[in-house]
Amino acid sequence: MTAISPLAPARFPDLPPVPGVRLAAGEARLRYKGRPDLLLAALAPETAVAGTLTRSHTAAPPVHWCRALLGEGKGARGLVVNAGNANAATGEQGHAAVRQTAEAAAALVGCGADEVYVSSTGVIGEQLPVDRLTAALPGLHDRLSESAWPEAAAAIMTTDTYPKGATAAAEIDGVPVVVNGIAKGSGMIAPNMGTMLAYVFTDANLSAAALRPLVRRGVNRSFNAITVDGDTSTNDTCLLFATGAARHRRIGRAGDSRLESFRAALEAVLTDLARQIVRDGEGAAKLVAITVRGAASEAAARKLGLAIANSPLVKTAIAGEDPNWGRIVAVVGRAGVAFDQARLSIWLGADRAAANGVADPAFDEPAAARHMKGQEVEIAVEIGSGPGAATVWTCDLTHGYIEINADYRS
Repeated sequence: MTAISPLAPARFPDLPPVPGVRLAAGEARLRYKGRPDLLLAALAPETAVAGTLTRSHTAAPPVHWCRALLGEGKGARGLVVNAGNANAATGEQGHAAVRQTAEAAAALVGCGADEVYVSSTGVIGEQLPVDRLTAALPGLHDRLSESAWPEAAAAIMTTDTYPKGATAAAEIDGVPVVVNGIAKGSGMIAPNMGTMLAYVFTDANLSAAALRPLVRRGVNRSFNAITVDGDTSTNDTCLLFATGAARHRRIGRAGDSRLESFRAALEAVLTDLARQIVRDGEGAAKLVAITVRGAASEAAARKLGLAIANSPLVKTAIAGEDPNWGRIVAVVGRAGVAFDQARLSIWLGADRAAANGVADPAFDEPAAARHMKGQEVEIAVEIGSGPGAATVWTCDLTHGYIEINADYRS
């Protein structure tokens, strides 16, 4: 058993019930033994759904299934997620396994197979033992509960060292609504929408048309702003389900002014989950926040931040607690973001290491080194090209990452 990350939260948060959502987790023995590896969620009729999915050209059959349902504007009555087997690079047999899974869950929930969303995570290239999965579903259906959030979060883990959950409250038209989320991810993390899965549930009464822009914006500022190792998975999925149980007037567009509180709550949950994934980065000992300011746009700032975050030289310097800001200079120069070097400034913690493109003579390197000895490291870069700014999160790169991934299948 892998030791729990030193950056893990003290405990799993208390997630309240979401009206219209029931969950259960159990053991299907798809790869793991003695731990849950299967999640079933049953959702109220007319639950709206939106999501973002991996842009990988080797996307897994479950991703193709979800993409088709989302494209057709299908609502959701069920969700099935398995861990241990990604059902990726499995050809027609893999697609058949997804349909069998959806049909088995639909028969239990009482809906059509095209109202059941399916996800998988785990080893790529092995056929999913779908008969074992479907045989376990009736037992899960019998145990559906409004409070099984910790068990649900644990069931979708692979190399994660702790289950990840987050919650936030909001109001729409003075009516309280709740937003709960669970996620998994530890390695193969560079979402481009590693094996990163996230599911968010709310009782807000929103249409799918309203949900889509909200989830896209939220994901861009959270899951698309994190990286552990620069590897995008075949299975990355983020789905947002709105049961409509809250008693406020239905909202049909994301630009509605009544959504201000909900938008903030949703982004808070997504960002919390994204940061937890980085905190659980394989072998990680430090959480790193990289803020880029002065770019031509927010997208350019995020591109530059992710280039720094994905640099093995930067990440190993952080692991070694070495305030080697020259490595950041090198990444900034090759990231493909245009700027004037004479306007470049770099901070390590509160200490400015470079100003106007050269070393800052007032740089307090011992103070910066002390900052880098902490569990949370902050880097800031100013390039003076415009108003764009973004923050991305990563972790350090240690020998533990090699050990985990070298031994993953053995």
